[in-house]
Amino acid sequence: MLFALICTDKPGALQLRLDTRPDHLAYLNELNARGILKIAGPFLGEDGKPTGSLVIVRAETIEEAQALAAADPYAKAGLFSNVEIKAYNWVFNNPEA
Repeated sequence: MLFALICTDKPGALQLRLDTRPDHLAYLNELNARGILKIAGPFLGEDGKPTGSLVIVRAETIEEAQALAAADPYAKAGLFSNVEIKAYNWVFNNPEA
């Protein structure tokens, strides 16, 4: 099953995001190598700067998806003000369909 991790940055936390980005990318690369990561990228504000993240992962349960979200270095660093996790059905342009 796929889950969308919809993450919102805390206001004024751009520097924390930038400082933590290398560890975050390493984490996503690890998930990708294990076949867990499907899509990932930042939400952008009107100024073009990141304001949050969308990460779509494959997990057996929502609890597993929650654990993946909690293990992200961005989450561990306290970047996010909110993380919403929703089951996701990839219908269009899914390379696995």
